[in-house]
Formats: sequence, C-alpha cells, structure tokens
Amino acid sequence: MSDDNNTGSNTTGAEASAGCTDCSRRNLLVATAVVGGAAGVGAAVPFVASFTPSERAKAAGAPVEADIGKLQPGEMMTVEWRGKPVWIIRRTKEQLAELEKDTSLLADPESTHADQPPYIKGAYRSIKPEYLVCIGICTHLGCSPSPKFVVADPAMGGDWPGGFLCPCHGSTFDLAARVFKNKPAPDNLPIPPHYYLSDTRILIGEDGKGA
Repeated sequence: MSDDNNTGSNTTGAEASAGCTDCSRRNLLVATAVVGGAAGVGAAVPFVASFTPSERAKAAGAPVEADIGKLQPGEMMTVEWRGKPVWIIRRTKEQLAELEKDTSLLADPESTHADQPPYIKGAYRSIKPEYLVCIGICTHLGCSPSPKFVVADPAMGGDWPGGFLCPCHGSTFDLAARVFKNKPAPDNLPIPPHYYLSDTRILIGEDGKGA
C-alpha cells in the first residue's frame, strides 16, 4: 500500500487545524460503533457503552468494567478510563485475516516499541484474537483517530485494509492499532492493562492474577 493511499485524506490545512481544535472533545467521546459486513463494508451507528464509572472513580484512575455482551462482530465501543477513551473492537474473521497479510508497510508490526502489557503479543495485540482493547489517542499529538473500517474505502485507497485515521495530521493505523510507516505518529496505539472477568465482562486498568 503506497504512502499516498495510506493518508486517504483531502483535508486542507484549515480543516486539519480545526480537527486538532476538536481533539480534546473527541478524546472524551463515550461511545462509537462501526458495523462491518463479511467484506468489511459497513456504516457507522451509535453504540452506548454499558458501564460508566463514577466521577470520583474516574478521577482516581480506578479500573473500569466494560460489558461487551451486546457487542457484535465489526462493532466498536468506547469507555473512559483515566480520562482517556479506551476502544473495544470486536473484529470479524475477515478483519483478523487482513492483519495476517503484508506487514511491510507497518512501522512496528511486532509492537516491539509499543506501550502495552507483556502478555499482549502477536499480530492481533489482544488477549482474545476477536477483541482489541486499546487507548484511542494518537501517539503523535494526542488527537483521537476516527474509525475507517471499510476495506478498500475509496477515500483511503484501494488497498486500505481497514483501521483508523487521525484526521489532524494523517496518521493511519490498522485494526491491531499498529501505525503505518512514514506517518507523524511514532508508535502504535497503547494497550491498557486489562483482563476478562467473564466472557462478556472486561476490567480495564488492572492486570489479571495470571498476567
């Protein structure tokens, strides 16, 4: 995939500046979802996070519990932890397959320099392959990227595998939150400490006993 296609944006300087002005507001978005089909084609729809911690708990940086029981394949939800948006994406089989393809265009495909717990390994960057849990803040200037899950999205380029675009300066990430080469963002998106309380509940902000 060429660098030109990676940006996939015709954003003007004024639009980019305006996008950065809105970064702090985007960082505190409570919920977003993208529904993807078998080929990655889908439309954005609202998805309300099922758990919101108290203001006191958030201020103290307490762990946040997320209920993913209603999250469908291809959907994404956001919860807030330590004032940061944490994305939970339930990836489809097709989206997982894209992560196994050519990784030569990624800056750090093995996440050797990424901020993530030691138990997060491999191309999927997750405890369970199906679910990605990451902090939705660009490692460049702290903006919040937008989901661009549609494979071969015309706006992103015909070889776009699906992922995220930071509208402020054009950094792009795949669906394992790995940044592409030659972008302003220096590193992959961080993975917070987390573990599964059950098949449908995740505790974000704390490592499991076996971690």
